[in-house]
Amino acid sequence: MDTIIAPPASTSKGGQTLPLSLHINGQQHDLQVEPFVTLLDLLRERLHLTGAKKGCDHGQCGACTVIVDGKRINSCLKLAVSLDGSAVTTIEGIGTEAQLHPLQQAFIDRDAFQCGYCTPGQICSAKALLDEGHCTSRADVREWMSGNLCRCGAYSNITDAVMDVLKRGAKP
Repeated sequence: MDTIIAPPASTSKGGQTLPLSLHINGQQHDLQVEPFVTLLDLLRERLHLTGAKKGCDHGQCGACTVIVDGKRINSCLKLAVSLDGSAVTTIEGIGTEAQLHPLQQAFIDRDAFQCGYCTPGQICSAKALLDEGHCTSRADVREWMSGNLCRCGAYSNITDAVMDVLKRGAKP
C-alpha cells in the first residue's frame, strides 16, 4: 500500500515548509520549517536558544553539541525535520541560575572554561557522556569528548570537572 504524504505548506516567500514537532528543554514546540533548516539554525534563529554555538558549521568542533533523545549530536549537521517527535536538550535546559547542574558547578569550580564559546557544547557532551555510562576514567573522558574542541586549551580542567561529577556520584 502506498503512503500518501500531504504536500508541504508554503511560506510567505514561496518556499515550502514541513510540520515539525519537537520537545525542547521540557516544552513542546509545533513548528513549520523549511526542509533545509538545520537543528542549530532552528534553535538559534527561530527559538532564540543561543547556547549552542555555530563554530565550524561542519561538525568538526562540537560547539553546537546538544542532546537528542539522550544522545549527543552536532546540531549543525542534523536537519531539523529529520528529528520530528524527538526530545532535545540544550544548555538552556540543563540547570537553572538558581540551581546549577552539578556539571555547571564543576566547570566553575575547576575553571574549565576560558573564553566560554565551547562551554555549552562541552557541558552537553559531558552530560550525555555521564548519562550514557561510558565514563570511568580520565582517558574515557578525553576519548569520548574528543569531538568537542576548546581553542583555549582548557582540556585538563574540563576533564577534572567531569571526573569531579563522576566521583561525587552526582546525578547527571
